[in-house]
Amino acid sequence: MKICFWGDNGGALNGNPSGGGELQIALLAKALVSSGHEVVFVDYIVSEDFVSKDGIKVRSIKGYNDGIRILRTFRRLKLIYLILVKQQADVYYCRIRDFRHILAYWASRKLKAKFILALASDLDGTSFRMRLKYYYFAEIGGLWWFYNGLLSEIVYNFLLKKSDLVLSQHEGQKSILLKKKIKSKIFYNLVDLSEIPVVNNPSHNEFCYVGSLDKRKGFEDFFNLVTESSSSSFKIIGTPRDKTGEILYEKFKMVNNVKLLGRLSHADTLYQITNSKALISTSPMEGFPNIFIEAWACGIPVLSLFFDPGNIIQKEKLGIVGNGDVKVLLEAMKIINPTPEFAVKAHNYVLSNHILNDSKLNEINNMLNDLINGIESND
Repeated sequence: MKICFWGDNGGALNGNPSGGGELQIALLAKALVSSGHEVVFVDYIVSEDFVSKDGIKVRSIKGYNDGIRILRTFRRLKLIYLILVKQQADVYYCRIRDFRHILAYWASRKLKAKFILALASDLDGTSFRMRLKYYYFAEIGGLWWFYNGLLSEIVYNFLLKKSDLVLSQHEGQKSILLKKKIKSKIFYNLVDLSEIPVVNNPSHNEFCYVGSLDKRKGFEDFFNLVTESSSSSFKIIGTPRDKTGEILYEKFKMVNNVKLLGRLSHADTLYQITNSKALISTSPMEGFPNIFIEAWACGIPVLSLFFDPGNIIQKEKLGIVGNGDVKVLLEAMKIINPTPEFAVKAHNYVLSNHILNDSKLNEINNMLNDLINGIESND
């Protein structure tokens, strides 16, 4: 069958994803192609059509950037809708909060195709009050940010109720949606183990912080954690994304036990994680962070101040969750040790849940076949 994805996804096919959600879309698309499906990306960022080395077709939107800014918005929406319809796909798949997903939904209805909506964060299913606290008040943007946010509040809840299939990332998200009487199927994030480096005698001397350096991701809490642990060493991978991040980044330049590595390639980031004592996360709200799965694939525990996707960290003993208490993480940092035994346990968890093996491919194909045939999942 033919599956169409839309958004800023083409870069992920070349190893340059704009975010974790885009990386997951690329991994899923590659899995679909390997199973014999036809996959097409409609991408508003790329300027020319191309076909990836995996056989994924990427279609640009001709004339997307023509016209006067602000005034061209409605013209752009029309162009997106028309090219989505032109793909004549059997399934349209959307992920990452965006009101323009309604265009893919309308295209699916015009063609009598199926529409899948995949959650990228717990915030996608929580209340508006939670999104105000952890997203809108934490990341104030420009006119497009406001416009997209306002319309997404209307559109996204509609799509959750009208989608032919909603995909959640863990049990916690599924429970959140069930409270709204929305059924979903759990589909765990994927990881490509071929990208995990093999490091003999890795140095486990420093704690690693990876991601967007901003208020929304809890960078302030990380700064406070570092100031209270002068005996530990840290390395930070990423660049500031808001004013809070810029201010704290400058302060970190004066801290002796912190290395600022800036933005690294995906391969270099994984190498740094493998040579770490633990991965630290201070984000208050996530989905199922790719970086957690990659850390476990590297044999490294996760120390999370707030977030535990579906209670996986505690249930599988893959690190420590602070439940908002910095002191819990400070104590954990004194005793955490990425032993060979932990590496085996963490690696086995990843193998069982997150890699593209025959079992996962069968799961994907069965999911699509059930969707096309109108069979409701028992998950």
